[in-house]
Amino acid sequence: MRPLMLVATLLFALSCFGDDLDEAPHMNAVSPKVAKPGDTLEVTGVGLDESKIEEVYLTDHKFDMRVKVLEQKDKLIKLRVPPFAKAGRMQLLVLTKGDDPKLLEQPVYVLIEEPKTEIGQVSSQEKEAPHKP
Repeated sequence: MRPLMLVATLLFALSCFGDDLDEAPHMNAVSPKVAKPGDTLEVTGVGLDESKIEEVYLTDHKFDMRVKVLEQKDKLIKLRVPPFAKAGRMQLLVLTKGDDPKLLEQPVYVLIEEPKTEIGQVSSQEKEAPHKP
């Protein structure tokens, strides 16, 4: 009789919490792990479709940058690193949809590198500085 009572209790407990776990978006991995402004990232996980996620952000925990979502499915989101993204380690955040939207930190990080200028290219700082003969 005890095993039956234990099984019933476990099933009841799972039914109370099961819906919340299914609805929460969860990111597992990002590729590439190192990117530059303008690069495309592919994020994999579960519960990532448009019905559950309103917006996606990159954060350094001082500044949150909304990113452009290029493609969104249940287990994949493709997004573009903003052109104004600062170099450094960034974490992904999602804003959930629904009656009670939440900003959820995800256990996924990407390292943003400074874009390198090649010989013959002019950096943005050089473009803005006035030219003196």
